[in-house]
Amino acid sequence: MSAVRIRKIVTVVSETRTEAGQPVDPATRQCAAIAVITNPYAGRYSADLSELEAAGAELGDLLGRRAMAALGVGPGDIESFGKAAIIGENGEREHGAAVMHPTLGKPLRAVVGPAPSIIPSTKKIGGPGTAIDCPLHHKEELWTFSHFDAMEVSLPDAPGADEIVVIVALADSGRPLHRVGEGPDAPDVMPDD
Repeated sequence: MSAVRIRKIVTVVSETRTEAGQPVDPATRQCAAIAVITNPYAGRYSADLSELEAAGAELGDLLGRRAMAALGVGPGDIESFGKAAIIGENGEREHGAAVMHPTLGKPLRAVVGPAPSIIPSTKKIGGPGTAIDCPLHHKEELWTFSHFDAMEVSLPDAPGADEIVVIVALADSGRPLHRVGEGPDAPDVMPDD
């Protein structure tokens, strides 16, 4: 039995072929696989958020596979990943954290792996049409500057007050025409930079 009640799934692919008047060849592609789910804790406080944690485990696999299928690639072609959540107004940011953090990562890593890097994330509360920038980082090497990026996502009809929009974003490359922070002259980077 499914741990999550999904109202809809949306998949968005963005393909950049030209940047700053320069051709991008091959084109850079990002995909967001998005699930609009019912928030079982909307409108009430609960110390136990295990229903959303179970939903995260299911969504990591489902949305990771949907995004790869939309890009038409396999795990070895995925370079970056990220996750985000928009929580409807009857929920709280912790509801988004419960979906994204404890259990979503392991199945997502299994789908796109090897993927030992941190999966960047963000969350916010908002209503239908709220936009969020889903962060992207390299799936194997966190400090790969060329892959520090984001994909803006919004749905005109979600989230409803009692819903959560859960997003998994994947990319098959870094930023188009990246020129910052790579190569032999790049400064040493410390984790607190």
